[in-house]
Amino acid sequence: MSDQTTSTAAAHTHGAVAAEVTIDGVVLTSGAALKVRHLLDQEGRDDLALRIAVQPGGCSGLRYQLFFDERNLDGDQVHDFDGVDVVVDRMSAPYLMGATIDFVDTIEKQGFTIDNPTATSSCACGDSFH
Repeated sequence: MSDQTTSTAAAHTHGAVAAEVTIDGVVLTSGAALKVRHLLDQEGRDDLALRIAVQPGGCSGLRYQLFFDERNLDGDQVHDFDGVDVVVDRMSAPYLMGATIDFVDTIEKQGFTIDNPTATSSCACGDSFH
């Protein structure tokens, strides 16, 4: 079963999804990389990476967190996707194997989504999984 989570974003993107790159099981689509670069440009920061983490919480036991981070933690996996550094901590990596991070911009919703084939269940809030 897959799980998707959404976070809002203020700016619009053209939604073009090109080829995807897979490194150590995590996929960041070209559309998502473009959106992350755009957000970093708006912030005027080139020293930040997109950190993807799995944290305890949510109604199903675990939930995703996506945020910009300047830290380098022991055991971090850092991957470059179209010029965007994506960081996954060593505790979250097993939960994110095969996960695809994308950015959608439709009438129904706008934001980052995570499609995770390793999630065994999800809850109605769309923000957590187990």
